[in-house]
Amino acid sequence: MDNGHEFQSKFHWHVTDLGMIHIYIAPACPRLNGKVERSHLTDQREFYQLLDYKGDVDLSKKLKQWEDYYNFYRPHSAHAGKSPYEKLRQTMLS
Repeated sequence: MDNGHEFQSKFHWHVTDLGMIHIYIAPACPRLNGKVERSHLTDQREFYQLLDYKGDVDLSKKLKQWEDYYNFYRPHSAHAGKSPYEKLRQTMLS
């Protein structure tokens, strides 16, 4: 599991109460969490590094725009140049 702040104490105790073992992985370890780490790298290079915003509302708006672009329009090499949406549609129509 990723070590982000959203996975801290409440989550840990919730899964423990359910009888599961919660183990934190080493930070920035592609071998253990490759897809998430790759996503973070893309977000950093193509969104955050280029970002200019004027507050939380503006940031939320720009983040929504980025997510829409990333999922519906941005070509992904993992999908042979298709966006995740295009790949999903292709899979569903096959």
